[in-house]
Amino acid sequence: MTNLPPLTDALLTLEDRVAVLTLNRHDLRNALTGSHLIDDIVTTTEWVNHCDEVSVLVITGAGSSFSAGGNIRDMANRSGDFAGDVAECADRYRKGIQRIPLAMQNVEVPVIAAVNGPAIGAGFDLANMADIRIASEKARFGETFLNLGIIPGDGGAWFMQRLIGYQRAFELTLTGRIVDAKEAQELGIVLEVVSPEELLPTALDMAKRMASQPPKATRLTKRLMKIAQRMELKDFLDLCACFQGMSHNEPEHLEAVNRMLETMARK
Repeated sequence: MTNLPPLTDALLTLEDRVAVLTLNRHDLRNALTGSHLIDDIVTTTEWVNHCDEVSVLVITGAGSSFSAGGNIRDMANRSGDFAGDVAECADRYRKGIQRIPLAMQNVEVPVIAAVNGPAIGAGFDLANMADIRIASEKARFGETFLNLGIIPGDGGAWFMQRLIGYQRAFELTLTGRIVDAKEAQELGIVLEVVSPEELLPTALDMAKRMASQPPKATRLTKRLMKIAQRMELKDFLDLCACFQGMSHNEPEHLEAVNRMLETMARK
């Protein structure tokens, strides 16, 4: 049995190669600051990358919210992550919440965000850092930083425009308006909207389908999908050739081919 990393404000499970991380500070609406959730998320991503028994990571929230993002009371009091002068505040961001986008961008397995309720500010950005988002009908999304007189300091402006395009991302960011799950699907933010009762089962069904694929090839494919966003085609094809050579020499490839041949023989 794989040892799970110790977490403080989140819950972590592993079953059938699917890890589920549940943000567990309902009292704070799962705010990322003013809690230990930043450390818990980063710890989980590092564990996933080093654990060969994990093929997919699902992230969701306990209670009524996915994540409220920043702790507004701390902002009002200029305390916690928001204390200090310009240099001190910038350093807190680099050593604090900005660890999340760097960690999420480096996750080697598919990440599915099961958005159970409001995903606001940095909580919205966390959802956008996943590869796929499935939303409950109760989910709401808002890039609300300007409503508080601040900017998206956790990388949200980088992630969202790559997800839905510059114009749509610009409108949501500069107006700070909140969209419901249906509009989020129309905008391309979420892949699917389901009832609250169906949310986790739907996310787990998708995760288990992905987790049933050969694990090493799955991780290589995720890397290729990420790298393709920033590489020229010729260089990308060279990398594909190398990764394909690695895949052809893995035992899981021959096992998968033999399973396919057995299936064909039964038809």
